[in-house]
Amino acid sequence: MNQFAGIELGGTKCICLLGSGPDDVRARAQFPTRDPQTTLAAIADVLRTWHAASPLAAIGIASFGPIDLRERSPTHGRIGASPKKIWAYTDVEAFFRQRFEVPIGITTDVIGAAMAEGRWGGARSLDDFAYVTVGTGVGVGLIHAGRPLIGAHHPELGHARIARAAGDDWPGHCMFHGDCVEGLASGPAIAARCGASAAELPADSPAWSLVAHALAQLAHLLVVSVAPQRILMGGGVLAQRARLFADIRAQLAASLGDYLDIAELRSGLDTYIVPPGLGADAGPLGALAVAMDTQGKR
Repeated sequence: MNQFAGIELGGTKCICLLGSGPDDVRARAQFPTRDPQTTLAAIADVLRTWHAASPLAAIGIASFGPIDLRERSPTHGRIGASPKKIWAYTDVEAFFRQRFEVPIGITTDVIGAAMAEGRWGGARSLDDFAYVTVGTGVGVGLIHAGRPLIGAHHPELGHARIARAAGDDWPGHCMFHGDCVEGLASGPAIAARCGASAAELPADSPAWSLVAHALAQLAHLLVVSVAPQRILMGGGVLAQRARLFADIRAQLAASLGDYLDIAELRSGLDTYIVPPGLGADAGPLGALAVAMDTQGKR
């Protein structure tokens, strides 16, 4: 059986998997995301060990972004103007192509997670769905007709401007846009607003309702634009506060106001906005899915 390497390069940590899916994970390595030189070298060392023991069929990379994913672009696979300034303009794909003579595929971490959910997780029966991650940043992966939706750039809906909650005039934490969704609902935004991390913030803090409001507004935007059959929401912030889902659903229902006649909405928001079926492994398994798809194209 072929073995694949998947690299989830996250804003806080990096996870590498060896295998071919959730039921076939043969090895796993995890370490913090530091500067590009240190982090990429550590990943390469892990991959060399795996490749020496048994050749890899392909390598998949699912990285924080933004990333140039335009197939014909001379900077394909390069990180753009990232909030992680030391990573801006790092050519992640080229680093691995120069070191491994196997097929290499790359996408964003959130698109990779969406691909994994469609292949093995909570969206297996769906052709059109959205995956939202809420952690160091806020990202959205869109799957349309079974394929990732990428135009002149991949979606960056975490940076969408939204209607603010009544009375909330906090300027936000995004270095580019201030009070976009990421600037209001990400882990760093919560810490900046409250002086405590999401893990430390009390369950009864009024800040949670504001986080739910921002994510409900993002869901509203998704419903009235691409109308996904389901919205999966994951990431560290939601993993720590699963009770947030009920508030997000309630605020989305109030925001939509029964405007759209969509069967998936009529069946109940409890099955429309849901956690990922693969849990915290959606991201690293997404990198494996990228590797498998890349090997299949060669």
